[in-house]
Amino acid sequence: MKTIIHYKASSYLPLSENWIYSQISNLEKYQPIVYAFRTRNLNVYSTEKIRSLEFGSRRIKSVGFLNRAFNKLFGFHPIFYYYLKKDKPELVHAHFGPSGYSFLRYKKFFKLPLITTFYGYDLSLLPNQYPKWKIKYKKLFREGEAFLAEGNCMKKYLIELGCPEEKIIVQHLGIDLDKIKFKPRSIGEDKEIKILISASFREKKGIPFAVEAFARIKQNHPELKLKLTVIGDSTGGIREEKEKKKIFNSIKKFGLKEHINLLGYQSHSIFLRELYNNQIFIHPSVCSSDGDVEGGAPVSIIEASASGMPILSTTHCDIPEVIINGKSGYLVSERDINALAERLEFLVSNSNLWKNIGLCGRKHIEKNYDVEKQVQRLEEIYGKVLGAN
Repeated sequence: MKTIIHYKASSYLPLSENWIYSQISNLEKYQPIVYAFRTRNLNVYSTEKIRSLEFGSRRIKSVGFLNRAFNKLFGFHPIFYYYLKKDKPELVHAHFGPSGYSFLRYKKFFKLPLITTFYGYDLSLLPNQYPKWKIKYKKLFREGEAFLAEGNCMKKYLIELGCPEEKIIVQHLGIDLDKIKFKPRSIGEDKEIKILISASFREKKGIPFAVEAFARIKQNHPELKLKLTVIGDSTGGIREEKEKKKIFNSIKKFGLKEHINLLGYQSHSIFLRELYNNQIFIHPSVCSSDGDVEGGAPVSIIEASASGMPILSTTHCDIPEVIINGKSGYLVSERDINALAERLEFLVSNSNLWKNIGLCGRKHIEKNYDVEKQVQRLEEIYGKVLGAN
């Protein structure tokens, strides 16, 4: 069985990146080994083999110092050279653009074919805020064998940054449909209509728009029992803390404290539990003021649709490829709070439509975003890249 390195020049693995784990854990024809700078949540995202800079540092302090010094001076970590010679991989799959770029030195030395998947911020925010990345990406595009994009909008971003179109492959992220069962939504005995948001507190997620739309429905329909649940939080960064303050101010402004559950960051299992505790999923993504975008489409939307929830979102990036407007949910223009509130009111007022909307979404996800089908296709991509080298 051929060995594939899954490389992240950051942490393996934040709770919000379960979709990377799906690509690794479901491989059948290849043996995956994870290479990462740091490790976290290994109790959730366990993998048979993982190589980390931390492991070297913990065993011998001088190893950690040597790695840091070499990386500062020469742009590589000796411990990864040691691991690569030991593991003898056939191919490397880097996750996020900066990971692909940081692997180029190892690629050249070991003559390894390199595939890089872009996911969003690495295509929009990073090169916009730090123009040097446009130059770095040009080198990555020249030397890398293939580049994966979640959808055609992300493919367009790659082309605009200078990636040769013939090197780009649209590869959908897959979700585990065995773990996400279809459940028709209806109003329960408590007569409460429950709406769910699940997203990190970043401007591009559009959470304040969702809060205001919810507030309008409550104002227009005081007779209805409505509850909004929010899974997500800030990681403490300046931009996210600013967005968190904006979200909390919106909740206070509209007097929604008693009608909103703020659950903070949660594990994927809790997220799945909340999918079935709620009836409508809202995710009004926008292009943020600093240029950050989804790139593809949030995996939470894919999973919510698979579970049978009607989805309310925006015509942002590749979301229109996931949600069929008017059939598996509704899409409105970015930042159009009037349209967002109108569509939410329509969904809240027409619970008789929830079942068919959810069923349409489930069928669409089964056809296009099933992890088994997508990993099989990913393995085919690996085979083609290896066959061309």
